[in-house]
Amino acid sequence: MLLEQLSSTDGSLPAELLTELTALYASNREFHALSGDFPDPDDVRPEQVAAALADELAHPDAEVLLARSEGRVVGIVVTLARHPDPADPDPWIGLLMVDAAEQGKGYGRRVATLVEERFRSGGRRAVRLAVLDNNPNGLAFWTALGYEVIDHRPDRAHGRPCAVLRKVLRTRQ
Repeated sequence: MLLEQLSSTDGSLPAELLTELTALYASNREFHALSGDFPDPDDVRPEQVAAALADELAHPDAEVLLARSEGRVVGIVVTLARHPDPADPDPWIGLLMVDAAEQGKGYGRRVATLVEERFRSGGRRAVRLAVLDNNPNGLAFWTALGYEVIDHRPDRAHGRPCAVLRKVLRTRQ
């Protein structure tokens, strides 16, 4: 599996890639029903996915990475080099989503490990993320990977209740 940085100088994505990404987002109906990120989780449209990704790509500290296996997009991860809160020194994982048809095959764990390795190689010592309180499957996934709940607070974008998790990135020996 490899992580490939998504970039777009003009805010547009190639049609074939947008089709792949829309299918990935649409496959995660349960998550979108919990998050409310899309108006109708049963009808995720390409223009909605394009707009969501354009917002991420426009953020100077964000990085959008595509997880590919055998040339196919199986996941997406959005990272943030620094949180808007200046008291927070850690980078963040803002989103990690794996195609629902591929879940349970280790892709999410592998993507998380690759992201952690990227941060570690960049000299970062820990990483944080937030999990919606109404997402017990997400919380179970991240705690199984060694993330620990350090706080509970509303998310900055929508005020939804979340658990904030952190993992210390141990130096590889």
